[in-house]
Amino acid sequence: MLSKRDKEVIWHPYTQMQTAANAIGIIKGEGVYLFDEDGRSYIDAVSSWWVNIHGHAHPYIAQKVSEQLYQLEHCIFAGFTHEPAIKLAERLLKIIPGRHSKVFYSDNGSTAVEAGIKMAVQFWHNQQKQKNKIIVLEHSYHGDTFGAMSVSARSAFTKPFTSLLFDVVTLPFPGKKNPEVTTTALNSVIENNKDEIAAFIFEPLVLGAGGMLMYDAAVLDELIKICRQNNILTIADEVMTGFGRTGKTFACEYLQQEADILCLSKGITGGTMSMGVTTCKEEIFNAFLSEDKMKTLFHGHSYTANPIACTAANASLDLLLHDDCTINIERIAEQHILFAKRLEEKLAFKNTRYCGTIFALDFPTPGQTSYFNNLRDELYHSFLNKGIILRPLGNTIYVLPPYCIKNEELKTIYDAIEDKLLRFTDGAI
Repeated sequence: MLSKRDKEVIWHPYTQMQTAANAIGIIKGEGVYLFDEDGRSYIDAVSSWWVNIHGHAHPYIAQKVSEQLYQLEHCIFAGFTHEPAIKLAERLLKIIPGRHSKVFYSDNGSTAVEAGIKMAVQFWHNQQKQKNKIIVLEHSYHGDTFGAMSVSARSAFTKPFTSLLFDVVTLPFPGKKNPEVTTTALNSVIENNKDEIAAFIFEPLVLGAGGMLMYDAAVLDELIKICRQNNILTIADEVMTGFGRTGKTFACEYLQQEADILCLSKGITGGTMSMGVTTCKEEIFNAFLSEDKMKTLFHGHSYTANPIACTAANASLDLLLHDDCTINIERIAEQHILFAKRLEEKLAFKNTRYCGTIFALDFPTPGQTSYFNNLRDELYHSFLNKGIILRPLGNTIYVLPPYCIKNEELKTIYDAIEDKLLRFTDGAI
C-alpha cells in the first residue's frame, strides 16, 4: 500500500505528521479526477493547489513533453539558451499586461517572488539609492522562502522565523466597505518613509492563502498610481491569479495602471511541472546593465528555464488561448454566480464571493476563524468522504477547479457544500 510505505519515509507539507491521517495513495489522474489505489475517484476541486488548469494527464501536454524529452531535457542557462525558453518568453511578453520586455526564469512561485523583490531592491541600489522597504497588504501571502515570507502576513506559519524576516510596511486590506482606508494609509506611509520605500507588492484582486479575500480593481489602480507618482516600484504577484483564474488571462488586465514587475507560476505549465517566471519593464532591466559586474542580478537556479518545463508551459498556453478554454472559463464563472444566488435564495446565505473561476464562502464561526480550528479538518474530511477534494482555509471553503470541469461535476461540488451548510445551520455538522 502506498499510504503505508509513504508513512515510513515521507514528510508532507503543511502537515502535523504525528496526528495526520495516512496520505491517500494516488495512482492516476484524468481530467478533473484523481484515482486512488483502492479504486476511489476524487473531483479535484482545488486544482491540486491551484496549478492544474486543463485537467490531469492532458494528452496534448503529455505529447509535447514527450517529444521534447527526446530532443533536450536540460542545459545550463547561464551562457546558453534554447528554443522552448525563447518561444515561451516571446509569447508571455505579448500577453502580459503592461510594457514588459524581459523574462527571468526560476522554478516556483516563491522563487519568482524572491527574484522580483531582489530586482526591485537592487534596481535602487544600482543607482546608489538605499531604498529597501517593501509595502505589503494585510493578510497577504507570497511564498515560504525567507524573502517571500517577509512580505507575507505574519502568522503561525512564520512565527519561528520572525527574528530572521526583514521588516515591511503593512497596509490594511482594501475591503469593499472602506477601500479609502488603504489609500489613506499608503499616503501616510509615503509621507513618513518616501525615500526608503523600494516597492509595493500585491496579489491583484484576490488574496489566495489569506482566505480568498477579494477587492476591487479601482482601489488597486489608485494604490499603483500613488506609488508611481512617488517613484515606488510595483510588483504584481500573479502566481495564483494568472492564466485565467479571475476570468481574464491575468488579473492585472482589469487594471488601468501597470505593474513594473510581475511574478508567475502555478498554472503556467498546466500543473505538469514546477516553473517560475518574473517579468519586468525595460527600465528595470536597464538598471542592471553596466561595465561594473557588481550591478549584475546575482540570482539563479540549477533548473532555470528547464526545457521540459518551458515546453509544458508552451503547450499549456496553446490550450489556454484556444476559444474552447475561454468558453469554459466563462461558463465556470457563470455557474459560480448562479450558485451564489442559489444559496442566497434558498438559505438566505450571503457570505459568498467570486471572481472568474474562483468561488469562496465562509462558514459562520464567530471567534473560530483560525486555520487551525477543528471545523477546518471536519469540513476537509467530510468532502473527501464524498469524493471531493476541497482544502479549507480555516472556515473558508473555496472552489477553484480545472477549466475542463463539467457543469454536472460542479453541481456535485455545489450540492455537497449546500448540504454541509444546511447541516451546519441545523447544528448537525
